[in-house]
Amino acid sequence: MITDLVRARGIRYATSSRFAPPTPVTWDGVRGDERGPACPQPPSALLAVVGNSVEGLEFSEDCQVLSVTAPADAAGLPVMVWFHGGAYVTGSGESFKYETSLLASEGVVVVSVSYRLGVFGYLRDNLGLQDQFVALRWVRDNIASFGGDPANVTIFGQSAGGDSVYALMLTDTESLFHRAIMQSAPLGTRSPERPEMTAALQAAITVDASTSAADVLEAQLAAVASLGPQFVPSGGMPFAPVVEGDLGAAASRIELLIGHTADDGSPYVPSREHWEAVTELIFAGGARSFVADWTAAGGEVATYLFKWAPENAPLGSCHCMELPFLFDPEPWLGAGMLAGAKPDPELAQTIRSTWAGFARDGLAALPSRTLEFGG
Repeated sequence: MITDLVRARGIRYATSSRFAPPTPVTWDGVRGDERGPACPQPPSALLAVVGNSVEGLEFSEDCQVLSVTAPADAAGLPVMVWFHGGAYVTGSGESFKYETSLLASEGVVVVSVSYRLGVFGYLRDNLGLQDQFVALRWVRDNIASFGGDPANVTIFGQSAGGDSVYALMLTDTESLFHRAIMQSAPLGTRSPERPEMTAALQAAITVDASTSAADVLEAQLAAVASLGPQFVPSGGMPFAPVVEGDLGAAASRIELLIGHTADDGSPYVPSREHWEAVTELIFAGGARSFVADWTAAGGEVATYLFKWAPENAPLGSCHCMELPFLFDPEPWLGAGMLAGAKPDPELAQTIRSTWAGFARDGLAALPSRTLEFGG
């Protein structure tokens, strides 16, 4: 395992005024060590489950930053670009919970991306998705300076980050990445009424450039509380990019690894009977349907199921449970979902080496096209 790493935090890849498309920022080569800001956001709905993912970060609408972790002697290494989750309304790539040192130690260059959220990023024009594309162009143009190979880029993300991977795959016309990992993407919320849900939000949230960020968030919360129940299942993730892409074009050039946790739905409903139904409706069923469409379009894919859960865990192998295995576990200790336990270090090593191996050599690196972890 590589232990000598270099880090550059809070690199600005774009700037913009409110509700405007991102303007790319040319990197000056400076490698800072201060974490960048998070987009203004309400408290996470999963705070009791995963803890505070933005603790210690400043909030700013000027949040289009990324951070890089790489082996010190990197040269031509595969690149992994992380898109965080949080239902498109919370979280940040700068979070301490996404510390990438152990993953980079597997011999990959890791980039963590922050992008605009909620009303700021997804009320109109898919601005958050535009941010993500500008970040990927930054990677293409600059990652060789960190020893990364711009011709071998894997994008990966969990929850809304996994949904971001979906949207990026379907709309990338520049071949900015070559492989993709979708972790617990809530594809079941991508129902036919999503455009109608977005239109309803646009009608309900009447804010402009002069509205304070606090008032924007207040309007966002009020609209979600009112409209979310009217648009099930899309209302479970009201803010998301509305895309119409070319599945065939994506499937022809991208290798895909997709999966979910065994009990993804458990944090969202009160009983085991209901959490199994939510897991199937939003996560498992959506992934299975997408895999069928992907393979029908000629795509190559492997699937995984993450089953590890701490003993006597009240939520089982719940949403986000694989994250302390993929990233450094220390910031996750004490999270409610772990019920006082620590992630199994051998399983964590397996997860990181599997993800890094896929980034390096694609599906050929995997021991099987159907993977299970833990349980």
